Amino acid sequence: MNGSRIAAVGHYQPARVLTNEDLAGMVDTSDEWITSRVGIRTRHIAGPDEPVDELAAHAAAKALASAGLAPGDIDLVLVATSTAVDRSPNMAARVAARLGIPSPAAMDINVVCAGFTHALATADHAVRAGASARALVIGADKMSDVTDWTDRTTCVLVGDGAGAAVVEASAEPGIGPVLWGSVPEMGHAVRIEGQPARFAQEGQSVYRWATTRLPAVARGACERAGYAPEDLAGVVLHQANLRIIEPLAEKLGAVNAVVARDVTESGNTSAASIPLAFSKLVEQGRVSSGDPVLLFGFGGNLSYAGQVVRCP
Repeated sequence: MNGSRIAAVGHYQPARVLTNEDLAGMVDTSDEWITSRVGIRTRHIAGPDEPVDELAAHAAAKALASAGLAPGDIDLVLVATSTAVDRSPNMAARVAARLGIPSPAAMDINVVCAGFTHALATADHAVRAGASARALVIGADKMSDVTDWTDRTTCVLVGDGAGAAVVEASAEPGIGPVLWGSVPEMGHAVRIEGQPARFAQEGQSVYRWATTRLPAVARGACERAGYAPEDLAGVVLHQANLRIIEPLAEKLGAVNAVVARDVTESGNTSAASIPLAFSKLVEQGRVSSGDPVLLFGFGGNLSYAGQVVRCP
């Protein structure tokens, strides 16, 4: 084996749906104001009795079932999250305990909105190096826990959820080389900090960076995998804002690709957004097994990571 592949995916969202009309009753906003600026119509919000590891475990269980695997088949659990309340045990260990995975390496990865693509690259490296036979990679965030629900500039953006992928060894590489990096001196542009922790961002700075600097980086991720953008069957960008997703996808030049727009119904779910949107594309049959799809995360720390994967 000289490669790794995604064997299966799964996702989970809480049952409660918060609409723009609901938000208009909470803060000074409206459906027209929200949809015209960020393209979001609904988002799912977890209850106080639904912690991050529960969201993650639901998504992971679906991915395992789709792959036809048992918990004991997993030897590495990676959870990308920035909304863990406790420092220890970490989310990965808690998910492993919920699922009954017996003795995995268990690590959390906090790269905020780019967390899942960083975690996927880490799993790919571990499998190809022989350190893991089969990994469970999860992006899960409960953004509602770190949101000021009186601030209309941020509360209209966020949602809760989780997405997961099973990564295993493969004779042919099904996960392309990652292209990753950051702009640490601009890390202040997206923040989750303070006591209690609260999400804040400099929206215009993030918008300019994402729409002007990132198209070339996304094309670079395609080149590393040996694809031209027009070869892609799908593009799954971090679901931050429709006004960022659409121009970034257009500048990328993936003219034949299905572009994920799950942000409209899920909001910004941070590390969960890419696996959540990707799993939905697979489940809905909008991409087929073996299709090349670009996964590209960006955001907090002004970090980015992207790779082309083959659909399970």
